[in-house]
Amino acid sequence: MRTVIQRVKEASVFIDGTRKAAIGAGLLILAGFEPSDSGEDLDWMVRKITNLRIFDDSRGVMNLSVMQARGQLLVVSQFTLHASTRKGNRPSYIKAAVPEIAVPLYESFCMRLEDLSGIDVQTGVFGATMEVKLTNDGPVTIIIDSKNKE
Repeated sequence: MRTVIQRVKEASVFIDGTRKAAIGAGLLILAGFEPSDSGEDLDWMVRKITNLRIFDDSRGVMNLSVMQARGQLLVVSQFTLHASTRKGNRPSYIKAAVPEIAVPLYESFCMRLEDLSGIDVQTGVFGATMEVKLTNDGPVTIIIDSKNKE
């Protein structure tokens, strides 16, 4: 599992011009899955994301988690995070999980994230063409991969 975490002042998802989800200050999480991902990958990622200390404390030091900062969460599926650009100029997505595997992983990830954080998780729509709008705060953007544990 691979994620791109963005600390945002606000973020929203639109599908066909209609707003599907929106959050204020918190985390926009782009999540991509591969066929070998398991519950262990999901649990590790959820723990890592919910405990990342990337929000400012009263002294302006990144020392608070999204839970401590009372932030919000928006998760958007993103199979292109597993793109391979090794050959040629057209990315290959053969490392990304097919929808039959990815959808249950995505749904489980969102549920686990909500359960552990206690935060109502907003989502995009898996497989939809989405327009994601955000105001990155910092900017703070972090890439996490459950296979590399970094």
